[in-house]
This record gives sequence, C-alpha cells and structure tokens, in this order.
Amino acid sequence: MDLHEIRKKLKKELDKGRYEHTKGVMYTAGCLAMAHEYDTGDAMLAGLLHDCAKCIPNEKKIELCRRHEIPVTEVEYKSPYLLHAKLGAYLAETEYGVKSPVICHAIRVHTTGAPDMSVLEKILYIADYIEPGRDKAPNLSYVRTLAFRDLNACMAEILRDTLKYLSGRGGPIDPLTKMTYDYYRPYLVSENKSLEGREDS
Repeated sequence: MDLHEIRKKLKKELDKGRYEHTKGVMYTAGCLAMAHEYDTGDAMLAGLLHDCAKCIPNEKKIELCRRHEIPVTEVEYKSPYLLHAKLGAYLAETEYGVKSPVICHAIRVHTTGAPDMSVLEKILYIADYIEPGRDKAPNLSYVRTLAFRDLNACMAEILRDTLKYLSGRGGPIDPLTKMTYDYYRPYLVSENKSLEGREDS
C-alpha cells in the first residue's frame, strides 16, 4: 500500500478527530525527519499508521492481542487504550503491508517510549506530542522549538511533563515510561529560558 491507499483505508477505520490528528502527526514527522536528516518517507509512514488501532474498542484490543499472542502487561489490562501501540505495530505489518521492522517498532513504542530510542522512534514520539492539533500540553511552544534542534532534550522535556501529568491524575504509569524518562533525564534542559538566552547571545 502507498500513502494514498493507506489514508483512504484509515479514513474509514478512524473517527474524524483521530484521522485529523493522524495527518498532523504524519506531516510533523516528515518535517522533523527533514530537520534531522532522516528518511521522510519512513517518518511519514510511521506517523500515518501510529494510531491505526486507536479506535478499536478496548475489549477487542485485548481479545486481538490474545489471539495474536501479543503480550499484555498488568498496566495495559488496567488501561487497555495503551494497547493501540502494540496492536498498531502488528496491524501495520499484517493489514497495511509495512515490512520495515524499524517502522513497526517505532509504532510499538510511540506511547510509552523506550530507553535508547532510534531516530525514527524519537521523531514519531515527539511528532505525536507536538503536531499542530495539540494545544493542551504545558510548555508546548518551547517543546516544539526544541524538537527541531535536539531530539534527546525534547524527549526529556516531554517525558517529564507526561509523568507529572499522569502522577497528578492518579492513574497507572507504565514502568517503561519511567525507565525511558530515567534514560533521557540527563538531556533535560533545566530552564526553558536557556535556549532563548543562547538565541539572544
């Protein structure tokens, strides 16, 4: 399937809001790929398919994971919406013909992250957070600027804010997200204004 065919199929599978978000992630991933000298085609394909399992009902997500022997963690049983990443990676390969394990793995970890992520994995994770339709995350303007300069520092900022949000909400936190933050924490820019200071110097 080419991008056009995948878009036509996804438009039927996703609700309107999710489809618009998907397009935003696809284009943002492409822009980040250009900025960081990565293959734009792979980045856009990963962006287009990252949420391909998002609109499957939660009980069906669990059922499909069991059927296809996709491991489900305790946290995922409690919050089955998280399974759309693992299941999406499986569907990208089996339903949409994606043969690249790099793209499929980027889809698999785009929700939790993972320590020592590849360039594509970071591009997709960040694009999902900063695409133009997003407007509720803290420090979003700063994070968007940072994304085009330093992927590792951007990962650290996003993960810190994500963990703060999840902790405040009192819901379960996937251990992999905490492990990912611990890995990227050394890249954290301590003050948001430091980047602006460098620009003015």
